[in-house]
Amino acid sequence: MNIQIFGTRKCFDTKKAERYFKERKIKYQFVDLKEKGLSKGEYNSVKAAVGGREQLINPKCKDKDLLALVQYIAEEDKDEKILENSKILSTPIVRNGKQATVGYKPEVWVTWK
Repeated sequence: MNIQIFGTRKCFDTKKAERYFKERKIKYQFVDLKEKGLSKGEYNSVKAAVGGREQLINPKCKDKDLLALVQYIAEEDKDEKILENSKILSTPIVRNGKQATVGYKPEVWVTWK
């Protein structure tokens, strides 16, 4: 398994995800979205695995203006705007190769090999 956890240090669900993998002695790589966002390839891989960009966007994010902007800009510009502003993403994003989840989903992670 090659686990990557994308999130922020202040996010409680990200901390819970880290604890989940630590308790099971599964090695993972933590990527702080405030320091280093998702690459375009990682973003596209996660987007395909979770079923589209709508699954990645946090409707409760604090920046309501950015949320509205992403919802109403041209379709071809949405992915670029999301990549530029990772604070709009739901966290944690947990990735295992081509598989990925958004949010705290231990019921899915337990099935990963």
